[in-house]
Parts: sequence; C-alpha cells; structure tokens
Amino acid sequence: MDYIFHIIIMINIYIILSLSTNLLVGMTNLLSLGQAAFYGIGAYIAAFCLIYLKLSLLPALLMVMLITALLSLIIAIPTLKLKGDYFVLATLGFQLIVYTILYNWISVTKGPYGIPGIPSPVLFYSITINGITGFLILSSILSISVALIFYGLIKSPFGRVLKGIRDDEISVMAVGRNVTSFKIWAFVISSGFIGIAGFLYASYVSYIDPTSFNLDEAIFILAAVIIGGTGNIKGPVLGAVFVIVLPELLRFVGMPDSVASNFKQIIYGLSIVILMRLRPQGLAGEYAVK
Repeated sequence: MDYIFHIIIMINIYIILSLSTNLLVGMTNLLSLGQAAFYGIGAYIAAFCLIYLKLSLLPALLMVMLITALLSLIIAIPTLKLKGDYFVLATLGFQLIVYTILYNWISVTKGPYGIPGIPSPVLFYSITINGITGFLILSSILSISVALIFYGLIKSPFGRVLKGIRDDEISVMAVGRNVTSFKIWAFVISSGFIGIAGFLYASYVSYIDPTSFNLDEAIFILAAVIIGGTGNIKGPVLGAVFVIVLPELLRFVGMPDSVASNFKQIIYGLSIVILMRLRPQGLAGEYAVK
C-alpha cells in the first residue's frame, strides 16, 4: 500500500502544479517555461522555514506562498510587457537563472549536494504530520482545496476577464480593462500556489537539490497541462495523473531504468505531437493552446 500511497501523493503534488500552470497557459494564453523555478523556490523556502525557523504547517505554508508570490511579482512586471515568443524566452531565461543560483550558491542552497534532513511539518504543538499516511491526507486536502479555489477563480469575474484576454485581448482593452494588471495577478497567483507544491515536495521527500527543478521539470509540468487539456479543472488533473502513472507502468514492462527514462520522454513527446494534431485542446480541455 505504501507504493500506491506514494503515487497518489505525487499525483496530488502535480495536480497543484498543473492547475497553477493552467491559470497562465489555459486561462490567459501565457506559455511559461519558468514554473519549475517557482516550484524550486517554494521547496527551498519550505526547507529553510522547517529547518531553521522551525515553523509549524500553516505559518510555513503561508510564508512559502507569500515569498514565492512576491518574487514572481518582481519578475512579472518587466516580463509581461513582452509578447508571444519573447515572453516564452524571458521565462526560459528566468528558469535557467534560478537553476544556476540554486546550483552555485553553495553557502545558502548547498549547491549540488542538496539539503537533506528536512523535517516533517508540525500541525499543532507536538502533532507532526509524519509517515506516508499523514502526507497522503495532507496532500489530498491541499490538492482538493487548490482545485476548489481555482474552480472558483475560473467561474468568477476575474476568470472571465482572463478568458477574454486569452480569446481577444484587444476587445478586453477596448472595454476598459487593464490587461497588464490582470496578467500580473494571474502570474502572481499561479506562482504562489506552485509554492504549495514545492512545500509538499520538500517536506515529503525530506531532501531537495537543484536537479529536481531544472528545465526538464519545467517541460514536464507544461506537458502535463497540455496533454490533460487547458481552460478547465479536469484537464490539468487528468494530465497530472497521466504523467505520474505512465512511468510507473513502464516499471512493470521489465525495462531497465536507463531505457525506461528515455522511453518515457519519447512517449511524452509523441503524446504532445499526436494531441496537437488530433485534439489540440488536450484530453479533457476546452481550449487549444496557441
């Protein structure tokens, strides 16, 4: 059962990542390659909060979300003035910068050695969320909560404006909406919730290093969103399940780990190519990424 619980926990983490990225990609038509950077920032802030500040669950979680959101605001203000491919390249540059800092700032991040021994979060007083069952419950509660929050955002006036920006930005500007402001808010909200996934990952695995938050991870997150589908809630959830369960199924085929890892990338690539050709909106999405 521990193996199945582990898979569910990882699915919950990627549900949060996919839903948060969907706010940019599927709701605002902002194709970002920097989400793994905020995932890593959230994980490292979580490690510092749990190891050095010894914060309990809720204060640490709020600290992670707040700092991640503030850092994303600093990035969003200049970056969102760019359009199309230039925005994608800017987020790619940010991703590479963050990875380089995490890898080389050894005095703070421990560099390639990583940060081991991250303690489990304390819920109340001496009640610690420990063991795989505890993290299963915590991750499930957080993923369901995030899904409900994003469902409310999509159905709210704020979400309708984002859809308007996605479909026809000029028309939204014509009715007096500040498009740049809405894009910044979408970027900040998305990054803040990605910090939750970073917190979960760091506290669950109890060890983090920069290789978990590189460009491959950014593409992996984006693949989950595109494969599952964008513009709604069920698409990113389905995509998260797909990208986590697929490599686990390859374990039962009897492939060596080195072959299975490369084969997994081939399958993801083929899945995206086939979906973009036959079903551009993804398996369960309502919007085709442009």
